[in-house]
Amino acid sequence: MISDDRTEAYRVGVEYIDKVCSLLPEPQMVDVMGNLRDRVAIYNWIGYQIEAVNNSLQTHVNTCHECFETIDRRSLQILAVPFAASVQLDGFCNINVRPMTILVDVGRVSPPDWLALVAHEYAHAHLGYPGHDLAYVKVLSHLCLGLGLPQPSLTPDDRSIYCWPPYSPAIDPLAWWRGEG
Repeated sequence: MISDDRTEAYRVGVEYIDKVCSLLPEPQMVDVMGNLRDRVAIYNWIGYQIEAVNNSLQTHVNTCHECFETIDRRSLQILAVPFAASVQLDGFCNINVRPMTILVDVGRVSPPDWLALVAHEYAHAHLGYPGHDLAYVKVLSHLCLGLGLPQPSLTPDDRSIYCWPPYSPAIDPLAWWRGEG
């Protein structure tokens, strides 16, 4: 029999994923319910841990904010989410919702590298559009300088900008979400 505590954690996890899916242009970008093997563990882990993870991510956003004048800071929120494997995204900035929302799959990146992923998506939020053009490279360079991350010596034509600043990918992204990370 499942304890009341685990039942509550599962409920919180389901509600959280529903909330996050409503912030995505395509809700199937997250597919926890279809993961029959892991969904109970994932929902339970989310129910127990997501508030602490999102607080940590918000700290990274606040650090990014400090690289800009108060007047230039956008209103945004950041949330952790287990993206479906088919999506092949580590992070996504939805500029079409208010507040703008950065979504990151913390299972795909080791915790010491979360700031790099947040900085990449923050640059999109700061500009208010999804491209990786010269303006994006300039904002990302500014962030990297302020955050002590490696500076991009890239042009918008260099595909490396899609994964800059560099970070170490996780071998099993769902391990984190199952509580094994």
